[in-house]
Amino acid sequence: MAQLLELKTFSDKRGNLTVIENELPFKVPRLFYIYGVDDSVRGGHRHHKTRQAAICVAGKCVVSCNNGHTKQDFALDHPNKCLIIEPEDYHTMHSFTPDAVLVVLASELFDPKDYIYEDYTS
Repeated sequence: MAQLLELKTFSDKRGNLTVIENELPFKVPRLFYIYGVDDSVRGGHRHHKTRQAAICVAGKCVVSCNNGHTKQDFALDHPNKCLIIEPEDYHTMHSFTPDAVLVVLASELFDPKDYIYEDYTS
């Protein structure tokens, strides 16, 4: 099941520096980001192999995950929150604020054969 990590952040009078260094359980050959989202729902799939780390670096959004046994919503409302999404997690991203920027680091390069668009039956 997906899990939320708190990333190491260093803060002082100059601002904040958040670091991702040896926290992710996979190497990152692909990075993409989602922004300018209206009231649409993004995602709507799971994977055969790909693991992902989602960080809302600006604004807020919600990621809903279902691994076939457990359904859970994760509020990504601070740039030090990192959601690890496992391949079996059917996930959607929604409730984006207008200023939201969701960065996703992926364990695999894009492969359309890796996507499973069917959710689990309840």
